[in-house]
Amino acid sequence: MGATPAGIKTRTFPQGGIHPPDLKLSADRAIVPAPVPSQVALLLGQHIGAPAKPVVGPGDKVLVGQMVAEASGFVSSPVHSSVSGTVLRLDDVPDVSGYRRPAIIVKVEGDEWMPSIDRSPGLCEEIAASPQEIVEAIKTSGIVGLGGATFPTHVKLSVGPGKNPPEHLLINGVECEPYLTADHRLMIEKAPEIVTGVRLLMAATGVRRAMIGIEVNKMDAVRSLQEAASRYPAIEVVPLQMHYPQGGERQLVKALIGREIPPPPQGLPIDVGAVVINVATVFAVYEAVQKKKPLIERVVTFTGKAFFSGGNFLVRLGTSVADLFSSVGGVPEDIGKIVCGGPMMGRAFADLDIPMTKGMSGLVLFSRAEARQGEITNCIRCGKCVAVCPLGLEPYLVAGLVERGDLERAEKERAVSCCECGCCDYICPANRPLLDYLKIGKARIMEAMKRRAKG
Repeated sequence: MGATPAGIKTRTFPQGGIHPPDLKLSADRAIVPAPVPSQVALLLGQHIGAPAKPVVGPGDKVLVGQMVAEASGFVSSPVHSSVSGTVLRLDDVPDVSGYRRPAIIVKVEGDEWMPSIDRSPGLCEEIAASPQEIVEAIKTSGIVGLGGATFPTHVKLSVGPGKNPPEHLLINGVECEPYLTADHRLMIEKAPEIVTGVRLLMAATGVRRAMIGIEVNKMDAVRSLQEAASRYPAIEVVPLQMHYPQGGERQLVKALIGREIPPPPQGLPIDVGAVVINVATVFAVYEAVQKKKPLIERVVTFTGKAFFSGGNFLVRLGTSVADLFSSVGGVPEDIGKIVCGGPMMGRAFADLDIPMTKGMSGLVLFSRAEARQGEITNCIRCGKCVAVCPLGLEPYLVAGLVERGDLERAEKERAVSCCECGCCDYICPANRPLLDYLKIGKARIMEAMKRRAKG
């Protein structure tokens, strides 16, 4: 963890959190395009909500950027082909969870793009679209939250009944997970495009003030965006202390505007006048509205202490993890675990044939020694997990209740409020699998809540 630069005023959230080593090993590696694979598997469910419905079938020819699956409801998002070629079949393929999910398999033939997409490198700053046209472009381009949540962005921009219009647009450039640098590189290399994306979102939401929160281990990104935003006084770039999990919506809202989102699962940023958008999503919005380019690729960090060929790659969605590793020399020896996402909130997987999706921001490799878990011992009631919980929970208590099957009391102890940040796991000297129990309990309680709601 680096020190805050002298003279820089920073903000952060007040409750809990930890300060793990940032390990941004690939922060100085520019974004490079990953090779186009020979075949892609486009999952129909790359977002929160109803999976998309296929509009192509075996034998159909598709172009890069062509819609191949349409949204199947309001909380849904279309899928576009990331390659040109022939649809081979509709099939079930494994995702990062290990479960098989419906996907469209496309054999790559050339690299022919939809003619409507503007592939020129020039910056397009002038905003001609109306607020309604901006939201519609975001919706039809399949834009979802690229920070990992994958909530359809057009839904987030639509103020629900009984809600007041937003006052603040908050841009999440925190990327507080150790190892990950995809957003960092985007902010350095695409700052003018990101600022234009912020302006588009301000127009779409009607807000008059936007704030871009960035932790101080990315001061080059802070300076890059400050320069790009210098002509727009309503856009403020705010340096933040290094404080995990500051990338969480609740923590970021508290850090930037000092407001407390109501308790989950109902509480949302809009309840305190805020809309929170990840910085990679902002760039995707710029490309969708100004360049007519759907979400077909994203920046992904490949990294790890044992991965010397790591870096930040612009990857076509649907590319398999195996193909990505082949393009950088293969999987290194002595790898004990590969994690999708960061080490705190990411998920380990075993099948390298899983396809890359909209929500995947990084692949982190750990050696066998690094991946080895410590011996689990009895809880010593030290209270460290309580001290670091950013939601003010008692993780040792809730985990114990779930372990014993007492879900009724676990619900009373606010198990559903857990943001699954992993701070409790990180700090526990007894190596208790606190997060596993919290996730299990949260899922079971929420299912019970749904059943109660249905009567």
